[in-house]
Amino acid sequence: MSSSMSGRLVLVGTPIGNLGDLSPRALEALHQAAVVACEDTRRTGRLLSHFGISSPTYIVVNEHTEGDAAERVLGHVQRGEVVVLVSDAGMPGVSDPGEYLVAQAIAAGITVEVVPGPSAVLHALVASGLTTSRFVFEGFLPRKGSGRALRLRELVDERRTAILFEAPHRLQKTLVDLAEVCGGERRIVLARELTKLHEEIWRGLLAEAIARCEDVDPRGEYVLVLDGAPPVAQATEEEIREAVELALGRGLSKKDAAAEVAELFAVARNRVYEIAIAL
Repeated sequence: MSSSMSGRLVLVGTPIGNLGDLSPRALEALHQAAVVACEDTRRTGRLLSHFGISSPTYIVVNEHTEGDAAERVLGHVQRGEVVVLVSDAGMPGVSDPGEYLVAQAIAAGITVEVVPGPSAVLHALVASGLTTSRFVFEGFLPRKGSGRALRLRELVDERRTAILFEAPHRLQKTLVDLAEVCGGERRIVLARELTKLHEEIWRGLLAEAIARCEDVDPRGEYVLVLDGAPPVAQATEEEIREAVELALGRGLSKKDAAAEVAELFAVARNRVYEIAIAL
């Protein structure tokens, strides 16, 4: 059998706290693996040892080594071996190494399989009590600079529920920054130690979350679930007409003025263009 038919890369979700969450499929995949690609061999080694899995060949794939390790991983697969990729916890590729490796495997025509497992993102979302029909995952915000400012501004008008990760020592700063741009009345949920003995899910307003951080020392990794922005009030005909007049006064064509005002008020371009024509 050719290596392209037998070799494959398998992404396996591992527990984010409770070892009982490792699925039978995940166990089977780990037992079958000739190579396990992981962030930390000690942490993954303890997991495998707990379930009686003998130590396979390890390849370290973390944020510093993923680029260099990809060639080694794909080499094993192309020789017909099964390589399992895990992160320290949860699903590899979600704020953890894996994205680049998967892209390289697909480009090389290698079979990529996924054994789904625990996810802090989905756990926090469904437990939040906020809207789950539409959501966006933001991961960790940039720590400083224009990149952070831009991402924060994007959240101001984001109508979908937003999910973020944050470290305990940066939690209060992030909450303050969010309150400054979104307002202290925006709802937020703070989830920590998910699936563990001391799991905690706190629900309230941004202003209340900031006050809580002053009284309770944040501990453990946090998942923040931020409520979406409230609907924007529908613009009146008079407001649209005034905006079109201003745009035309700046020398824009009726077509360009309609496009600009339609985007400004989030209304149909045809509606604005009809007003421009009437003017």
